[in-house]
Amino acid sequence: MNPRRKKRLTIVASILIGIAVVAGLVLYALSQNIDLFYTPSEITQGKKDSGIKPSIDQRIRIGGLVVPNTVKRDPDNLKVSFKLSDMRMPIVFNDNDPMITVYYEGILPDLFREGQGIVANGVLARGASGELRIEASEVLAKHDENYMPAELADAAGKDYKKLEYSNKQLENEN
Repeated sequence: MNPRRKKRLTIVASILIGIAVVAGLVLYALSQNIDLFYTPSEITQGKKDSGIKPSIDQRIRIGGLVVPNTVKRDPDNLKVSFKLSDMRMPIVFNDNDPMITVYYEGILPDLFREGQGIVANGVLARGASGELRIEASEVLAKHDENYMPAELADAAGKDYKKLEYSNKQLENEN
């Protein structure tokens, strides 16, 4: 191989290796910022179509209903924990439904309450007794009693009816 071809081959190989390294770093950085949406049953049993479960320490977004009588607030600080259950119509809570405990430290939204649909961003963790839990960094409550995130509306299925306003109601809001 003559020196000219050898030099060209070295330059082309270096460029290809550089592009591969940059692409790898970009994909790694993007994977750190992806929050995948799950429901409590998908965390415990896996996604319906693929069976994929989130892994421990994975950043996820979980949505569901706050189970009544599960909100526990620490009187000394802003720590709060509550259980989330799947959104199903009609809204009924059973002890054998899949539930995930969410731990959050901070001020909860004003619209947060039991039986309310919420979305929490956080990290999946395993508690001291081995149960799965979410250590939330953000808790979002729906902005009115008729709003529902698209993922939860899909999970609610056929029984979910989107709210419609009459012209008279729209005129009275102004």
